[in-house]
Amino acid sequence: MTIPDTTRLAQDVLDNVERAVVGKRESLELVLATVLAGGHVLLEDFPGLGKTLAARSLAQSLGLDFTRAQFTPDLLPADLTGSFMYDQSRHEFSFREGPLFTGLLLADEINRTPPKTQAALLEAMQERQVTIEGQTFALPQPFHVIATANPVEYEGTYPLPEAQLDRFLARVSFGYPSAQDELDVLRRRTARHQEEITLSPVTDAAGLLAAQTAIEHVHVEDSVADYCVRLAQATREHAHIQIGASPRGSLALLLVGRARAVIRGRDYVVPEDVKAVATAVLAHRVSLKPELWMTEHTPTSVIHALLSSLPVPTTGGTAVGD
Repeated sequence: MTIPDTTRLAQDVLDNVERAVVGKRESLELVLATVLAGGHVLLEDFPGLGKTLAARSLAQSLGLDFTRAQFTPDLLPADLTGSFMYDQSRHEFSFREGPLFTGLLLADEINRTPPKTQAALLEAMQERQVTIEGQTFALPQPFHVIATANPVEYEGTYPLPEAQLDRFLARVSFGYPSAQDELDVLRRRTARHQEEITLSPVTDAAGLLAAQTAIEHVHVEDSVADYCVRLAQATREHAHIQIGASPRGSLALLLVGRARAVIRGRDYVVPEDVKAVATAVLAHRVSLKPELWMTEHTPTSVIHALLSSLPVPTTGGTAVGD
């Protein structure tokens, strides 16, 4: 698949998903860019803003097998990975696959399950495999996780450890819709005479893999790569941040930036691409100093400040603005 083919595919997927998710094109573009970059997405937002609908609609549009796992306090690791069950007819143990064996897993309310179960995702998200009783099982390709979390309810929740947050290539929020978009949601629901909406696939798993391969050929100038590094380093030196982004953060900027460039119809990355994805890529990878937790400062506000203060490189002899 060529880069222009990937651009057309991405736009078709976004158009298709927007049949179900209204007025969130930029957020959906970030989610799709993360998937095209080969990563996982954390959707952190208030209830009822379309997180689950977006994940299901994306899976349908990409033609991926879709599994939803509702994370609860009593969920066990084996409930995700699967386990060995005794087959009486064959008089032997056989492996029964869990919901991780899918194309796109929706980990719904991931922060409502204990760390032991959250940790069951780490190997799957990083290595695309699971190990049970000393045996390793490869997951299907492609494999992606879209997890949801509620940022305002803390009773009965377990904050994600930094190691697991770092496995998410991007964290995206949809936010409340405008009045016009919300009215459009009501009109569409009335017009279709049913609650569920089913989307036709735009591509399939092989098509997604081909698109991900095409993105590997996007050109990145040294000045843009240097900009990614300077942004990540700036988080480590900022006065309000206790723990800054690791080199995985600068790499994530480059990977998601490449995918966004293709979605926008380019075979090269410009600083605008990096700036557009920086908050989603970096904000969940930094930790504020404890004395600032009760102030107006947030990781997102720090990333915005860094984007405003760091010099933006030029590409092709032309200055790139915001």
